Amino acid sequence: MIILSRFSALATALTALAVLTACSEQPASEKTADVSPTTSQTATKSSELQFSEVNPRLGEYIKTLSADEFQGRAPATKGEELTVAFLEDNFRRIGLKPIDGDSYKQPVSLVQIDPVQVSAMTLKGDKLPAQFNYRDDMTAWTTQVTEQVEVTDSEMVFVGYGIVAPEYGWNDYEGLDVTGKTVVMFVNDPGFATQDPALFNGNAMTYYGRWTYKFEEAARQGAAMALIIHETAPASYGWGVVAHGSPIKFDLINENKNMDRAKVEGWVTTEAAEKLFANIGTDLASMHKKALQKDFAPVALNATASVSVQNNLRELVSSNVVGYIEGSKYPDEYVLYMAHWDHLGMDFSNPKNKVFNGAQDNASGTGGLLALAEYFTQQPKPERSVVFVAVTAEERGLLGSAWYAANPVFPLEKTVVGINMDVMNVYGPMKDMVIVGLGNNNAEDILIKYTEQQGRYAVREHNPEAGIAYRSDHFNLSKKGVPILYAKGGNDHFENGAEWGKAQRAEYNTCCYHKVNDEWNDDWDLRGAQQDLFLFYQVGNELANSRQWPNWNQGNEFKAIRDASADARK
Repeated sequence: MIILSRFSALATALTALAVLTACSEQPASEKTADVSPTTSQTATKSSELQFSEVNPRLGEYIKTLSADEFQGRAPATKGEELTVAFLEDNFRRIGLKPIDGDSYKQPVSLVQIDPVQVSAMTLKGDKLPAQFNYRDDMTAWTTQVTEQVEVTDSEMVFVGYGIVAPEYGWNDYEGLDVTGKTVVMFVNDPGFATQDPALFNGNAMTYYGRWTYKFEEAARQGAAMALIIHETAPASYGWGVVAHGSPIKFDLINENKNMDRAKVEGWVTTEAAEKLFANIGTDLASMHKKALQKDFAPVALNATASVSVQNNLRELVSSNVVGYIEGSKYPDEYVLYMAHWDHLGMDFSNPKNKVFNGAQDNASGTGGLLALAEYFTQQPKPERSVVFVAVTAEERGLLGSAWYAANPVFPLEKTVVGINMDVMNVYGPMKDMVIVGLGNNNAEDILIKYTEQQGRYAVREHNPEAGIAYRSDHFNLSKKGVPILYAKGGNDHFENGAEWGKAQRAEYNTCCYHKVNDEWNDDWDLRGAQQDLFLFYQVGNELANSRQWPNWNQGNEFKAIRDASADARK
């Protein structure tokens, strides 16, 4: 393992990066989950709540993983060594099978890219300023693993929302070759822009609205540089999050050192975009209208852009931790549970409290994974295999799960379902079960069935336009077609009510989320977490002992990917 001395010291500066890419507790959608049941759920709301304790050791696991001794569990540090050893020892103790001899470790190759110098973006155009200034007007970086990249006099073209979505009959790149060019596009998707439920997914963000998708698509199209126009409402965060957090990026290293990515990725402010559009005699509002047309055609901006980025690079190795119960009848079919073990490490500049303990985020999920695995090993052996994956580097951009998705230990086309646990409920029993992205796939029907048996009801996250369904580790499996469940106890407390529950979540977000105050509390009420773990067990156990193959619902952006591998499941 490579020990990176500066890695954990970067934790404070990396908070803004984590808001963009990871850990879904902070955005507003999780702060104020809608606790109003749908018509089909009303009958269960007043039912007597059923309690089930999956594993009395849950609290012990959370407390241990979030102890100061584990140094905030940053990848490639002593904290990782301790965390991985703890998980391996417990996987071995409870009888999970290892994946590589007697090892449970899946090595993950990461790179830290530190842009030590980013130039201003120089422009050529009749009515344009000479340059856009770094962080004031634009921000730029590269994910290519190289010490320097440069884009020179690249022709700029506006590509609407930068989306190619066959299932929606949408192609913003239709008839356009952008090889070597700079593409400029809006954030989010046309459904959010119009609030039309018949367009994409209406107010709820689709994968195509995520900034990560837009950069991926631009690279597939051959663009040299990809720039997203920042607008606070559709992005769900301000310019400060984009431009004034740490510029340091983390990424996976593939065989070609990420040279298949665009040379430069970045954002421009709304004001900068207005100047680009004014150069061709139009404005932002007009281009918004144009971009919403199904017959949209890309628009040349009659301008060129140049920018250079110089990097310091540090390659490092971390580990996912994977163990499994081999199925008795269908061992080559897999029910998968996952949680990220990592957090933000240490803040050496803080004289009073240096450790980002990450008790809720995500010692709770990792402890839940371990508690659930132990419970499974005490039950009759399932017909299908059941896999438990503790992934690394979620806080660095969902990287451990991305590595697993790109290098699966078990075939994804034979993975029945994935169930993700990120920030478990520590506030007691809740009547509501928040299913992130409710309506996306039919595995949810099984979860709802067991939720109602507990005397509870299922709801969707409060503001799906924020794209929470694309901000935790399950998303990387979704992109490969695996049906996913990401759910947790909501706010409607069984004894204290919904307003009390909302207040607890709000207090956590204010005092503790991605702060050193996210620490173990002896007063936590883990009955709610035990409730949720039992639901996750019931769903997984049913699927592990049946011939069901859940799928994405019609119209979902991941259904075609899943359907393409259907022959493997016959």
